[in-house]
Amino acid sequence: MVAGPLVEATEAPAVGALHGELLRQWGSSEVWRLSFGLRSVIAKRGTDGQADEARAYERFVVPLGLPAPRLIHEHRDGDAGVMILADVGRVTLEQEPSADGFAAAAELLATIRRQPVDGASEFPAERVKELADRIGRIEFDLAPLAEALAALHRDAPTAVVHGDFVPKNLVTDGTRWTAIDWPGAYLAPHLSDLYTLIRDAVALGHDRGPIVARYLGATGADPALVDRQLLVGGGCFYLIALRFIVEEGLRTIPESKNWIDGLLTELEDVVAQLS
Repeated sequence: MVAGPLVEATEAPAVGALHGELLRQWGSSEVWRLSFGLRSVIAKRGTDGQADEARAYERFVVPLGLPAPRLIHEHRDGDAGVMILADVGRVTLEQEPSADGFAAAAELLATIRRQPVDGASEFPAERVKELADRIGRIEFDLAPLAEALAALHRDAPTAVVHGDFVPKNLVTDGTRWTAIDWPGAYLAPHLSDLYTLIRDAVALGHDRGPIVARYLGATGADPALVDRQLLVGGGCFYLIALRFIVEEGLRTIPESKNWIDGLLTELEDVVAQLS
């Protein structure tokens, strides 16, 4: 079901003539670059939470014109989703984690957040308790996070959240940056995407200041509001990450069990800052 689109996109004489390069492989997805001569595409097969990325394209990427790889073809195969995507570059921010790259990623995020959307937030304050119940390992009070999230729904616009805005999912062709891997996209007023970008930058020794400044300059947003969106977004990110590990990651990524304690500590720290 994907042979025809692969051959057409790469102008290969047959699928067997394509060169395959495995880019990424997790328990729930694998990603390949398939090329013939100078033409290449990205083939992605996902299961579990990675299976419905095409739906995110249908809901957000295509109608809003978001900076994502062009979807060439998609096919559902039982519990798995297969996508053929345009190849938007060979270098990720993870591979070349420069300060300029992180600042450019903040501006890319501003482009995503500026797009007006129809529909209500998909992360209401009530979801804090729901996720905490599903995780079942949180022994501190999450009320400050729920209250701050409720306030954000009054004070900040709802926009697209990529859901995994981290260096491995930010790709450049040397001229422009593109966000890849969209299955976790949803609508919300918080800034978990900017939070995770800054979290990774700081872990690499970069200063958060220029990253936030680039985002503020590109959006014209109120700095105090962005600070609140960042903290709330961090709390929401940790809840989603912990829920994933408990319900899926322990099965598909066994080493993820080692991430739980650290994520709980970071979540507690964010909640304390909101208190």
